[in-house]
Amino acid sequence: MASRLAISLAFIYSLVLFFATNADAGGISIYWGQNGQEGTLAETCATGNYKYVNLAFLTTFGNGQKPQMNLAGHCDPYSNGCTKLSADIKSCQARGIKVILSIGGASGSYSLASAADARDVATYIWNNFLGGHSASRPLGNAVLDGVDFDIEGGTSEHWDDLARYLSAYSKRGKKVYLTAAPQCPYPDAWVGGALKTGLFDYVWVQFYNNPPCQYSSGADTNLEDAWKQWTNDIPATKIFLGLPAAPDAAGSGFIPVNDLTSQVLPAIKGSSKYGGVMLWSKFYDDQSGYSASIKNHV
Repeated sequence: MASRLAISLAFIYSLVLFFATNADAGGISIYWGQNGQEGTLAETCATGNYKYVNLAFLTTFGNGQKPQMNLAGHCDPYSNGCTKLSADIKSCQARGIKVILSIGGASGSYSLASAADARDVATYIWNNFLGGHSASRPLGNAVLDGVDFDIEGGTSEHWDDLARYLSAYSKRGKKVYLTAAPQCPYPDAWVGGALKTGLFDYVWVQFYNNPPCQYSSGADTNLEDAWKQWTNDIPATKIFLGLPAAPDAAGSGFIPVNDLTSQVLPAIKGSSKYGGVMLWSKFYDDQSGYSASIKNHV
């Protein structure tokens, strides 16, 4: 009887330990959409490697411009060529993966002229990609889970207004998740002000192409210091470590798998705001197998 009780207690303890260690396990966020050779969206989600997929990008919007989406070699959003993605989006969501519209990018044409302009952009995004209604939804009738601010140009004005207007749509039933991809120098030059609103759920900080705060050949001090500043100062639900998925995916900042799993992740996972790793991008991840190599450590 005593031995049976001991076995039962040991089993219960192992279950508690399992759930304690996995309840806050990190996830991997991936960018998809900028290379036609990276497989379909459905295939991306079927790998089982990703918890979040950012559709890149809505490249043109604001300041009186007609909004334009660019999905590179995948499809043409403005000849109804991308409405077929609706089924893929739904298949991803059925797997529990959040599918998010990423706005901006490194080579887009975008800016917000005023709070009213931000409201108009939010209305457009709501009606064309989220829970609203439009006759010209580029991705069909699937309802995306949120909006990612990958703002790398234009001005720093009114992104906080856009965040507030988009967040307000959460009151209409389905939550609108807000995410952002700032550069690791703190505060971010473009969305630093918007992040202070506290409205962002996930912030995947780009720890690449930024030598002062990224990992460099065995030295993670700069990265650790920047990570602490981001996790201490930004009122977001979770902060992610943004990395290139392969050495040629960015100009600098790639972290070899062994260095990431043995040195970098152990140094940052202690934060209660640790959310996981963001990778640029699916195309490069296909080349390197990076996400598959790290997912059990994230």
